Amino acid sequence: MGRGRQKAKHTKIARELKYDTYNVNFSALERELGHHEGGEDAYVDKWADEYADDEDDAATGSYQRQQA
Repeated sequence: MGRGRQKAKHTKIARELKYDTYNVNFSALERELGHHEGGEDAYVDKWADEYADDEDDAATGSYQRQQA
């Protein structure tokens, strides 16, 4: 595609984004993002059990440096 056609396409898309109004379903977006009213206030890290923290290892003394 030549530069003229490419620029025309980008201009068309930019106009659509600027001037068209889109109906956004905020309740569906809220469900998808996982926001819950009231329920859990604390953040739950689903990967917390997978990896040990460096600070925890250093505090217990079990952290060993690999020698090069």
